Amino acid sequence: MDDLKRGSEEAHGNEVQKADSDFITERIKQRPVNKVKLLRRTLITAAMAVIFSLVACLTFLILEPVFSNWLYPEEEPAPIEFPAETEEMLPEDMIADDSQMEEPPPPEIKLEDEQIAKVLDSLTLDLDDYSAMYKQMAEVAANAETSLVTVTGSVSNVDWLSGTYEKKDQTSGVVVAKTEREILLLVNYEKIINAENIMVTFYKGEQAQAQLKKKDVNTKLAVLSVELGKLKPETAEAVTAADLAASSSSRALIGNPVIAVGSPLGNGASVCYGIVTSNGNALHTVDSCYKLLTTDIYGSQNASGVLINVKGQVLGVIDNSHNSEDMKNLVSALGITELRQVIERMSNEREQAYLGTHGMDVTLEANESLGVPFGAYITEIEMDSPAMTAGIQGGDVITAIGEEQIGTYADLIKVLAERKPEDIVSLTLMRKGPEEYVQMEVDITLGVLE
Repeated sequence: MDDLKRGSEEAHGNEVQKADSDFITERIKQRPVNKVKLLRRTLITAAMAVIFSLVACLTFLILEPVFSNWLYPEEEPAPIEFPAETEEMLPEDMIADDSQMEEPPPPEIKLEDEQIAKVLDSLTLDLDDYSAMYKQMAEVAANAETSLVTVTGSVSNVDWLSGTYEKKDQTSGVVVAKTEREILLLVNYEKIINAENIMVTFYKGEQAQAQLKKKDVNTKLAVLSVELGKLKPETAEAVTAADLAASSSSRALIGNPVIAVGSPLGNGASVCYGIVTSNGNALHTVDSCYKLLTTDIYGSQNASGVLINVKGQVLGVIDNSHNSEDMKNLVSALGITELRQVIERMSNEREQAYLGTHGMDVTLEANESLGVPFGAYITEIEMDSPAMTAGIQGGDVITAIGEEQIGTYADLIKVLAERKPEDIVSLTLMRKGPEEYVQMEVDITLGVLE
């Protein structure tokens, strides 16, 4: 009986132990993976990484120049300045007052006719002297080549067959300034105004890309910039800025020999010799006035380049577009005296203050016979200009801008060149009344000449 009971208990224990063993060895089922959710999390993580990278890059790009300039401040380039020209004095101008300087009478020299003939015979020039004179002028022209460049503007076009081709226009330019960073060139921009690419060829044949720095709508001239680092060291060292003549308005200039260099015969380098026939022709433009130098040099109507004297100094920039009908092919140039301020303004990328006037000087005869006060006589006003808005009329005479007195139209141009767009200036002007001229004052906000 006891054995039977013990056997039953052992059987029951084995069953319990087996049940416990089955529970322990039961396999735990893993939770199924949500692939859509996993993919979404992966994409969000990648997107956040990309956004973080972009933000980091943008932050670096924006702040890097700031920190660089703060740690290593870059010096501002010095403004381009051209020395103030001085009018060349003529011998007769050197005597201030006859009462202060009495010259002894010159000794009387009497020569016989035979002696005079001998002196004249000794001064006779032969062909060798004539050849030597032109040889020296050719040397002057050759020395000027270091300041001359050929500017090529190119633009892509499409032909009738939908094929692309490149159209190129060329003009001659001159180096007007050379700094530690760049070379500045003066050029007529009409042939390159629509160019997609501007290439400059220096006198040694090396080419470099140029950028338009500033242009002037009155003269159709522009200043281009070429980075000095883009040129070979030998070329950069050899290139020189042109020497601008002291004055191109002197009355003593008429009849003097000049040399046309660049492209006086149109495309391609060329050289022509001649003399100045006049330099008093005035070209009246908006808020400006220029002198036109004419010569007896026969050239192309598309001539470009500069006029230089026998010292190699630039007298003017060739521009035949202002020639009259009967002298279309005679080389003419805008005088460098009046261009000096324009070149300096463009070289420093300054805007031209705009008043909107055309004018002239008041002559002594007009002052004495008609009572017109001396100043800048206004002949015409531009439509919708600051001058018209302020009520200035043709026939008015501007006598002062602020505290600066205006005695001629050239004085007005000079004062405007020193002002900036958006400047508010006070103009003093004289207006013709029923009996006499009446003084008026107007305040004008200058605009931008475009």
